[in-house]
Amino acid sequence: MSSSASKAPDCRAVNIVIQDVEFVVECSDGTAVHVPFDWFPRLFHATPEERKDWMLMDDGRGIHWESIDEDISVPGLVDGRRSDESATSLARWRAAREQVKA
Repeated sequence: MSSSASKAPDCRAVNIVIQDVEFVVECSDGTAVHVPFDWFPRLFHATPEERKDWMLMDDGRGIHWESIDEDISVPGLVDGRRSDESATSLARWRAAREQVKA
């Protein structure tokens, strides 16, 4: 029998370190998860300032980026899950960003 339960359901982030091509989730148990920005297209297309503007949610079980409307599950990252945003949704988001810049 298979299970869809997370391998690390209690993994909680205590800090996020933004680097050039990835971010690092520092967990309460001392582990660190390195996550490439290209796993999450909104983060990949975000500015460095937008990437740095994050907050922890739900006692460290989630990460939220307000300016790019991105929410990421920490247990999902531990399990290796990438963004499942559709190409259509991403294209709409990118078009809306371009209109704001214009």
